[in-house]
Amino acid sequence: MQNKPLSRKTKGVIFIVLSAVSFTGMNTFVRLAGDVPTVQKMFFRNLVAMLFAFVWIVASGESLKIAPKTLKFHIIRSVSGLVGVFGNFYALDKIELSNASILNKMSPFFALVFSAIFLKEKVKPKQAAAIAIAFAGALLIIKPSFSNVNFLASAAGLMGGACAGGAYTCVRKLGILGENSKLTVLFFSAFSCAVTAPYLIFNFSHMALMQWLYLILAGVCAAFGQFTITAAYTFAPSREISVYDYSQVLFAAVTGYFLFGELPDLWSFAGYIIICSMAVWMFFYNNKPRHSEKA
Repeated sequence: MQNKPLSRKTKGVIFIVLSAVSFTGMNTFVRLAGDVPTVQKMFFRNLVAMLFAFVWIVASGESLKIAPKTLKFHIIRSVSGLVGVFGNFYALDKIELSNASILNKMSPFFALVFSAIFLKEKVKPKQAAAIAIAFAGALLIIKPSFSNVNFLASAAGLMGGACAGGAYTCVRKLGILGENSKLTVLFFSAFSCAVTAPYLIFNFSHMALMQWLYLILAGVCAAFGQFTITAAYTFAPSREISVYDYSQVLFAAVTGYFLFGELPDLWSFAGYIIICSMAVWMFFYNNKPRHSEKA
């Protein structure tokens, strides 16, 4: 009996869950690295990914050439992705692992908005309402007030999620244009290293052996996470698979509790429930039969 080939959507789901595991590992090792400057953490995170991507492309005999039609999307994806990583890493240094992860997971909602603006994918009123409710859930986690000492870090985490949403929109566009996913990872990683390298030249912070090890492992996880997330959005649009990315919140909550003894407050848990509920609702709404859609 011949096995039935996996559909593109199934492949997308598998890759996005693998990316959730990978990015949880990355976030954990970044936290374990301790008091290393955020930009320095970003450099090593992308250096390892760049080396992985370069070796893989060369070993596969594939071209390193960027097509003119894809260059602007590579640049926009790289700028958005770099700002997104900075926001996420800054939040990871200041707030709970699970809080930083769920704020970063606002990215699919922002991806939907950016897809509507730049890819002309229609956002229906019910989808817009879900985005607004999810944002309200994010506010429960951020708790915007002058008395909240972690407000800036939480806001940075949300900004990271917004920029990641923009980056994933560009990844989707690059996939539509037929760009090699490995080349997409290489371009972003090389761009990030080039931007952050000057900081290290003048402000390099000494690291202990374990900090080096943690950042190398963070880079390995980031490389695998980038390849799998890029593959996921290349195989299927965000509306079909993005809900599975929220498995990272579960992985982060378990890791944060057992490794760091973190237990978010009730307001944060309420925010998790709201955001994840909207993600699940949007998944089913976006995937119901076309003939039954009325809004």
